[in-house]
Amino acid sequence: MPHYDVVALVLQGGGALGAYQAGVYEGLHEAGIRPTWLAGISIGALNAAVIAGSPESHRVGRLREFWETICAAPVEWPAHEGLAGALPFTFDLRSARNTAAAMRALLTGQTGFFKPRFPPPFMSLFPGDAGTSFYDTTPLRDTLNRLVDFDLLNAGDTRVSVAAVNVRNGNIVYFDTADRQLRAEHFMASGALPPGFPAIEIDGEYYWDGGVVSNTPLSRILSSEPRRDTLTFQVDLWSAKGRLPSDLLEVWSRQKDIQYSSRTRAITNHMLQMQKMRQALQQLMAKLPEAAKNDQDVMAIADLARHQAHNIVHLIYQSKAFEGHSKDYEFGLHAMREHWQSGLDDIRRTLSDPRRLHRPAPEQGMITHDVHRETRVS
Repeated sequence: MPHYDVVALVLQGGGALGAYQAGVYEGLHEAGIRPTWLAGISIGALNAAVIAGSPESHRVGRLREFWETICAAPVEWPAHEGLAGALPFTFDLRSARNTAAAMRALLTGQTGFFKPRFPPPFMSLFPGDAGTSFYDTTPLRDTLNRLVDFDLLNAGDTRVSVAAVNVRNGNIVYFDTADRQLRAEHFMASGALPPGFPAIEIDGEYYWDGGVVSNTPLSRILSSEPRRDTLTFQVDLWSAKGRLPSDLLEVWSRQKDIQYSSRTRAITNHMLQMQKMRQALQQLMAKLPEAAKNDQDVMAIADLARHQAHNIVHLIYQSKAFEGHSKDYEFGLHAMREHWQSGLDDIRRTLSDPRRLHRPAPEQGMITHDVHRETRVS
């Protein structure tokens, strides 16, 4: 693989669909690619915590343990894969199984993740978490503290950045190991989607899921200073493109896709415009007399115009025909394993063409690859 100063893994929020990201990481791991910077929001932040907080040889195993834990069911759905594959209406079985998993999550919570409040918040006589959220996320804190070595996560070998929203002022905040020690609470805050989950208190402020404002931390990577040559694997769980809905359930599903899609294309288009500006500045400065190039202001502009290579490998989870509006909280084991395998298949297919990891030419500056579109945009 060509050398890059930074290899970043950017993980979007998307609830149960986050197992797709775990599959992508497994494929990167087996290919010998080790991210040096993990950035996540919501479930992407939780995946980042498990990866960065595990010894390198245990990362895939810990990810699987995390997902097997939070998707475990008291009673396994009776329609096993063998039966489902033998019947002509497989998709109906899968849809029913996923719907049952979603209903179980809503009514009973998920082991090691969240549990319903009794009484529910609209019947609560108490303020605070009990009156402002439907679920208690204390089990998630226990799971993170069991599976994540926070001393290792904060050791500095791998940078970790996770986003949350300050409830009081509405601003997005990045909790970053570059400037603070992260605890379980920082990752829980990134995934505290209201009104399901309660705001998380950190140093006297309260935070919600970063996806309330922006569901991707890609801009954190691309705008970091000092600018460095970067290979970024952007793993999205919602697709901005989709078909016209035909009923209300499809409307709900399509609304989620649009609302939580990462706007990756808008971000990369902005960065491409910035790259063109830098190229124009470089051309202008080449025409300056040598004496002028030593001026402090000109030297500052020269630094801004300095070329850096950005290669963005973009993977987007592709919804299945049998998945509906509840796909982000269908925490069934079968659905989880299918999502995981989809991510593994997609990254293997992506990496099968080594050209996708090549550094962009100097005149390009930034290049993006999307295995699903099978095109290269620059």
